[in-house]
Amino acid sequence: MDLTQGTPQEKKARAKKMMLWFGIISLIMSFMGWTSAFLVSKSRPDWLKDFQLPDAFVISTILIVVSSFSFIAAKKTLKQDNRPATTLWLLITLVLGVAFIMFQLKGFNEIINMGYHWTGPTSNVKVSYIYLIAVVHILHVVAGLICLFVVIYNHFKQKYSAENLLGFELAATFWHFVDILWIYLFLFLYFVN
Repeated sequence: MDLTQGTPQEKKARAKKMMLWFGIISLIMSFMGWTSAFLVSKSRPDWLKDFQLPDAFVISTILIVVSSFSFIAAKKTLKQDNRPATTLWLLITLVLGVAFIMFQLKGFNEIINMGYHWTGPTSNVKVSYIYLIAVVHILHVVAGLICLFVVIYNHFKQKYSAENLLGFELAATFWHFVDILWIYLFLFLYFVN
């Protein structure tokens, strides 16, 4: 397919999608670097073995997975021109995203209650990596929530339809990316000791 072909609107849509994918690829590279550093650091003598992630991280994982399904439902109902159902699914996605962050923070609180902090004399290199990876991911979920707010605002302004989904699709793609990224990170941090 020739990327120079098509209407100006089609070219603009392709350019926006390509920019999103460039951003996603750079984020993947960043997180792969941090998880690689995590693996290399396992050989350190002060590495904390048999550390289990708090249950709050398990709950947050379930919440973000469900939020992807609610975003899919929102897109499906939008394509069917069912605006009230789309609104409901978007709001459910928003609530699940906020709940994800709340349970992540609860997980950090549980780690602190175990006696491990991000830095300082009560820190550990393994736990510091967990903090780093999870906090940076939370920042991307916050970016996803901002995108979701924009989608909800535009939805109320009736800017989306079955024929005009670009902004909706871009936000959904990013949201699904942070979901899949967290599943990878959670499984990595849960099983790599």
